[in-house]
Amino acid sequence: MTEPVLNKEQTDTSIRITGESVEGQETVLNEGALSLLEVLCREFADEVPKLLAARKAKQAVIDGGSLPDFLPETRAIRDGDWQIRGIPDDLTDRRVEITGPVDRKMIINALNANVKVFMADFEDSLAPSWSKVIEGQINLRDAVRGEIEFTAPETGKHYALKDDPAVLVCRVRGLHLIEKHVEFNGKPIPGSLFDFCLYFYHNYRQLLAKGSGPYFYIPKLESHVEARWWAKVFAFVEERFCLTPGTIKCTCLVETLPAVFEMEEILYELRSNIVALNCGRWDYIFSYIKTLKNHPDRVLPDRQAVTMDKPFLSAYSRLLIKTCHKRGALAMGGMAAFIPAKDPAQNEAVLAKVRGDKELEARNGHDGTWVAHPGLADTAMSIFNEYIGEDHVNQLHITRDVDAPILARDLLLPCDGERTEAGMRLNIRIALQYIEAWINGNGCVPIYGLMEDAATAEISRTSIWQWIQHKQKLSNGKLVTKDLFKEMLVEELANVKLEVGPDRFTRGSYTQAAVLLEQITTSDELVDFLTLPGYEILTQAD
Repeated sequence: MTEPVLNKEQTDTSIRITGESVEGQETVLNEGALSLLEVLCREFADEVPKLLAARKAKQAVIDGGSLPDFLPETRAIRDGDWQIRGIPDDLTDRRVEITGPVDRKMIINALNANVKVFMADFEDSLAPSWSKVIEGQINLRDAVRGEIEFTAPETGKHYALKDDPAVLVCRVRGLHLIEKHVEFNGKPIPGSLFDFCLYFYHNYRQLLAKGSGPYFYIPKLESHVEARWWAKVFAFVEERFCLTPGTIKCTCLVETLPAVFEMEEILYELRSNIVALNCGRWDYIFSYIKTLKNHPDRVLPDRQAVTMDKPFLSAYSRLLIKTCHKRGALAMGGMAAFIPAKDPAQNEAVLAKVRGDKELEARNGHDGTWVAHPGLADTAMSIFNEYIGEDHVNQLHITRDVDAPILARDLLLPCDGERTEAGMRLNIRIALQYIEAWINGNGCVPIYGLMEDAATAEISRTSIWQWIQHKQKLSNGKLVTKDLFKEMLVEELANVKLEVGPDRFTRGSYTQAAVLLEQITTSDELVDFLTLPGYEILTQAD
């Protein structure tokens, strides 16, 4: 018998559900889950605006001409002799991880793939409509219980879990995102607390019973103070449920430029719960643009030219490995956003690019990597098998102590490369199609052979914003201005219509997407995340 859901008509709790009822929501929005959510909001929600205000204050200093650097006040932590608490057995081998949104078919295919871990994503690859957020929690609950299955309505094909699925890790939303369909004391709650609470509450017993645990990916941290907030959340929940300290485990994505200067401090604050850091490369490139937006000497070239062999990205990868292994944590590599091609020759070209990328990561000493499509898993797995060898399950033994010290200037080096008209037009088409998909509820979209999510779309639109602001010229001599962008936007909107066809264009929201893209690209102040105004459009129908 399911517990009753507390809905918007009930007033005996400070938690209020304002979203329309979703089929099956009573299984996840039951009394116990909402009781935990209420106490988490009471204890921790008020700190989130303060953490976000601290981000803005730090950014204002950088906008004024300063550059990020390692913190002098935390030198003792960096110089100290300490280790993280430890890594559970089922997280010691993470040589290939697949990521994707929390729809039912995706979860089954990902857990069945030739990978060690599936990161189920409530963040960059999910457009968080109320129905998708609730359905995602239901789907994960069923997956943990081994009860998830799916029959495709169009083909009748049946999907079910294999006997030995990948380890499940849940990525919650970032601190900047709210869940507007749940209010605490009349205010929308942090989306991160909602995602964490429901996944933990409904799954921790079953996960622990089968030798795993409640594992999380934490995105978009910008400071060790934010990591401390998460550490307090974890410790509070562990104590409330009489769990051994360190039962909850997390991996933090280092995908913001400010965070790369506080990696040791982040590990230290979360040392009871953390097991790894991850090179979230696409968001990191976006954050490089966003953080250094007022610095004309740090303008990036075409997105396609900003590859992991560039000095500032190589320094980021190597420092993360050295930092993690020094403290006993795993160092995860980044995303291969390619998707397999149907044409054999094209597919071989795709796999060659994936091999080169993954060989660089494995050679640097990463313990594992990400893919966005099951068709790339075997390629990534073979490379990491080769580098890890038969005697190890990771590369924690690689210390990189022979490296010269990686200094702040190494992490901030300008990036060479052309800014081309073709690159600018491609950015416009990618951003247009991604925003159109996102505001219609799809946060993970194959576009031109790549699996695009919010991070890659962010690079596309902020690159153009940066070129406009700093009066950059394209390789053909054209000055990038707001007017040039608007002209290209009209032309590329027409090209997208030709690509998708008039019927799909008419049924879609491409014009609405173009309006939003124009607003955020020509704004004098950089819009922090396209998902913030996008969320308002997405949830208008909720």
